[in-house]
Amino acid sequence: MKKKLIIICAMFFTSFAHAQDTITIKFRNQYKAEITTAEVTIGSTVFKADKNGDVKLQLNGADSFLVKVPDYEDSRHSIKEADAEHTIFLHKNFSWTDLLTPMFYIIFGGIWFVVFVVFAETGLFAGFFLPGDSLLFVTGIYSLELVEAGLGIKGTGGFVSLIILGIIISIAGILGNYVGYWFGRKSGPFLFERKDTFFFRKKYLLQAKDFYEKHGGGAIVIARFLPIIRTFAPIVAGIVGMDKKKFAYFNLIGCVAWVFVMLFAGHYLQQLFLHYFNFDLRQHLEVIVVGIILVSTLPIILKLIFPGKKKNTA
Repeated sequence: MKKKLIIICAMFFTSFAHAQDTITIKFRNQYKAEITTAEVTIGSTVFKADKNGDVKLQLNGADSFLVKVPDYEDSRHSIKEADAEHTIFLHKNFSWTDLLTPMFYIIFGGIWFVVFVVFAETGLFAGFFLPGDSLLFVTGIYSLELVEAGLGIKGTGGFVSLIILGIIISIAGILGNYVGYWFGRKSGPFLFERKDTFFFRKKYLLQAKDFYEKHGGGAIVIARFLPIIRTFAPIVAGIVGMDKKKFAYFNLIGCVAWVFVMLFAGHYLQQLFLHYFNFDLRQHLEVIVVGIILVSTLPIILKLIFPGKKKNTA
């Protein structure tokens, strides 16, 4: 009987030690995205991440391990580096495609980088490729953190933080449109004769011009919700000599509507999905960003595929 008890205890402690030697680590990059291509080496054994970026490790007494990921530097890490949720963050090497990642601006620039992007997307030619819609949506998700870190204001609550962000970002967008409008009035027909460059595509200008002629002053409002078009619409308004007061009115309405709709959508959809579905949008930002880009560019894509027939003015 005593011998059986000793065997049972030995088995228990062996299984307990083995359980303690096995742990699941979550790998994320600095943009909070899952790293699904991570490979962890312990001795001669290689463990691979699953589709969620999780790796089940058998430490076998090891206190560190080697992590290899494409586009990342090979690095050695320890279990002690993991946070309370067993997450280890790896630093991805910078590439130009990171400029299309909203979390790049959130993490490395905070609220003021968001403000600059919104201004640049409507005030500078080079801004047409910036992720305005998806960036504002993600900004809404991280509104509390951005207000606290960027402005030093704590305990605002979700609604107040959105109002603060909305006012600041709207001002940047309004000023950006004014810069585009001013540039259009000053440059005039010169832009239609300019050759294409990396930062300038005449076809986008022509698309904005057609869009403006079809919708009139309302184009300034509608264009805010359309990538690329929103960069060139104020320039076209300046070129065709749109009345300044009329432009100011539509500029204000369009910018405030765009900013607040995207911010509130990001913040409250995050709350809704967490509460009813226990689904954290922060863990699926890449999919969300792709979805927003597809939805927001769909009208442009359809226009290119089905341009329609032009009226015969002869």
